[in-house]
Amino acid sequence: MSAHPHTHEADLARLRRLAQNMDSAFKLPVVGVRMGWDSILGLVPVVGDTLALLPSAYIMKESHRMGAPNSVLARMAVNAGIDYVIGSVPLVGDLFDIGWKSKLRNVDLLEKHLQKEAAKVPPTGEVEGRMSSHHPTLNN
Repeated sequence: MSAHPHTHEADLARLRRLAQNMDSAFKLPVVGVRMGWDSILGLVPVVGDTLALLPSAYIMKESHRMGAPNSVLARMAVNAGIDYVIGSVPLVGDLFDIGWKSKLRNVDLLEKHLQKEAAKVPPTGEVEGRMSSHHPTLNN
């Protein structure tokens, strides 16, 4: 995680924990497939899928706060929308929720954006300014 600014590491880790709880907190015995609270909430018609949108909205709000551009936020909205629409279909939607994992997808989108932005910024140790103690005229 060192590829993005230190200020976002803790936020990104917190969002990833939330996404993991919602999308892959539990391992189903025998089949070994992971599912989370999103899939469990989805068993309750309409209300469950609607409640599962709240963490998606929170991840998007935090992504916006952390500087994600509209293009990334739009992709996140599509992921959440697909999860909501297909997840609302009884039984088929519950199975779809287990595989789609929209919250983890959205945190991955945010992380890729942060890594790309961090790659544009030169490391602070390699920047030498005019007032640096390493400047030849300052040491005389």
